[in-house]
Amino acid sequence: MMRRYVPTSLFGRSLLIIILPIALMQMAVTWAFFDAHWETVNSRLSDGLAGEVAWAVESYQDDPRPEALARLEQRAEDSLSLSIALQPGRELPIGRRAALFAAVDRSLQKALSARLDQPFWFDASDRYPAYVDIRVKVDQGVLRIIAPRDRAVATQGHIFVLWMAGATLLLTAVALLFIRNQVRAIERLAEAADTFGRGGDAPAFKPWGAREVRQAAQAFIAMKARIQRHIEQRTTLLASVSHDLRTPLTRLKLELALAEPGPRIEAMKRDLAEMEHMIDEYLAFARGEGGEAVEIAPLRPLIEEVSEGAARAGAKVSVEADPDLEVAVRPNALKRALSNLVMNAAVHGERVEVAAHRSPAGGVEIWVDDDGPGIPEDRYEEAFRPFNRLDESRNQNEKGVGLGLAIARDVARGLGGDLVLDRSPLGGLRAVVRLPG
Repeated sequence: MMRRYVPTSLFGRSLLIIILPIALMQMAVTWAFFDAHWETVNSRLSDGLAGEVAWAVESYQDDPRPEALARLEQRAEDSLSLSIALQPGRELPIGRRAALFAAVDRSLQKALSARLDQPFWFDASDRYPAYVDIRVKVDQGVLRIIAPRDRAVATQGHIFVLWMAGATLLLTAVALLFIRNQVRAIERLAEAADTFGRGGDAPAFKPWGAREVRQAAQAFIAMKARIQRHIEQRTTLLASVSHDLRTPLTRLKLELALAEPGPRIEAMKRDLAEMEHMIDEYLAFARGEGGEAVEIAPLRPLIEEVSEGAARAGAKVSVEADPDLEVAVRPNALKRALSNLVMNAAVHGERVEVAAHRSPAGGVEIWVDDDGPGIPEDRYEEAFRPFNRLDESRNQNEKGVGLGLAIARDVARGLGGDLVLDRSPLGGLRAVVRLPG
């Protein structure tokens, strides 16, 4: 159950690790202070005040004459700072307001009970911030004694609490600054990794922060360099292979163009065209569109341009998208991915519907539906494997090499999104391209 209340962020957890022990220590010190020192001081002060009150009551009862009372009042005022007044015929009040700290009431009650035999009443609450009101029942009425508050209560106790609270706030502020500085280094590393994962670059990123964070950042930079070097080598290799293969293919095409027309010549031309298309597919899969810059582009014109090609191929294509819907993408890369999906749907179905809308979870979703034979649900992930054409489920595209869905998913993931498959309401396959908003 504690996991539900523990912060999920590193900043929150680090702050909790530092602040919680400090707060517990401050609470323990404050409790020990009030329980041991402050309450002991209050008890001694209350005991001293109770003795003075008992002396005043006994002095009055020994000689209750008005002139003796006047001398007692003057002496108490001059020597003890006590204000004494007789309230003839009065009774003690019923009930009293409790003090802010219960220990004050407990100490004064205990001290007065030990010193006085007469009924008494007192008020140590904040009704009189600077005084304590004590009343004692005597034969002539009530003897009221007003004493300075610091004679009964250690009034400087709140200063200690304020110092403790101030120290806690100061330490918390310092901890916030240091923790935020360290967490920011991790956030920048995460941002750089996310940018690289989307196919971008973070040239301004530099390792900083704690030693462990700098080590992780340096490891990320080294890994990023190795991945980029691997991609460049793969692209260069396939580009070289493609160029080397195009030379003999061009010679063969030239020789076939000069040969006498015939069924065998036409079949050979078709084979050469298929080989050229396969080479282009391999190169596109290896190269990707990583060099294209990300920009804000409207989706509807891009989808309509892609759909026109499928319409020319004979498919019935409908487009539903808000003209104002825009998203940060690499236009050519997304166009290639959608072209693969729409043309694939057009090949395997007669009706294709393309829709784009805002997702309730955030971002944008593009749906490509067809009324073709579809793909079994348990083979959705298999369909994304390169060079996998799922011959048993969908008819072979005579020029395809099984890279269309793989390229489309690579493009979607390179933009920070994904590509998933589902059952289409039209009865065929639905391809859902999810892009961040």
